[in-house]
Amino acid sequence: DTIVHFAAESHVDRSITGPDSFIETNIIGTYSLLKAAKKIWIDVPKASGQKPVEHRFHHVSTDEVYGTLSATDPAFTEETAYAPNSPYSASKAASDHLVRAYHHTYGLAVTTSNCSNNYGPYHFPEKLIPLIITNILQDKPLPVYGDGQQIRDWLYVEDHARGIELVLNTGRVGENYNIGGHNEKTNLEVVTTICEILDELVPSEARGVKCKDGAPLTTYSSLITYVADRPGHDRRYAIDASKMSKELNWNPIETFETGLRKTVQWYLDNQA
Repeated sequence: DTIVHFAAESHVDRSITGPDSFIETNIIGTYSLLKAAKKIWIDVPKASGQKPVEHRFHHVSTDEVYGTLSATDPAFTEETAYAPNSPYSASKAASDHLVRAYHHTYGLAVTTSNCSNNYGPYHFPEKLIPLIITNILQDKPLPVYGDGQQIRDWLYVEDHARGIELVLNTGRVGENYNIGGHNEKTNLEVVTTICEILDELVPSEARGVKCKDGAPLTTYSSLITYVADRPGHDRRYAIDASKMSKELNWNPIETFETGLRKTVQWYLDNQA
């Protein structure tokens, strides 16, 4: 009687080079789930003279559907107009609209949450934080797009999971909820913080890591390499999660510092 729809293509870079799978998974995939849920929970009972099954369809979305912010703009709220800027965020925006339409047209009991950047254990290595950790452990360059000053709000994955559970149990049907970590950081800050944690936990000199000139590498931040910015790179995302806090009594437990340290330690303990 419950579906929590996490499944998505979610890497902006790959949506730029190959958008087809994002349209297929994020739009057609969401439509397929909505169609199946409506059939089983509403149509089949109705055809036999029964009431619809009590149910909930929760759709997990992203802050990227709201577009980009300047340094001084207020954070995204649930009332912020959609303005997606990449094939990824456009496909997620489309899926959000389909979920809304299935509620308003067919009465499907839906909720949607729009979260900021997640991080934590088991994160796929294409994303920034696990990429930087794994590259350091493999003595590879640490790529940073453009000037590294793009700002993201970082949400520890377990805080996100708690938020979704609260929306499922006590959230209002038909509502959207923004879930954010209250941790706005530039990409460069994220990278240098990871370097500092690993400098402490597994010093490069103790591992015998060398610079290109053969000298010992004294800090992992020396591996930072600035690369060409990606097309249409949004400058800043920020989530106003006050609706979650006021209505559902949710607030993140992890600070960026505690969550990131847990994450780095997990990758050290699970290198295989």
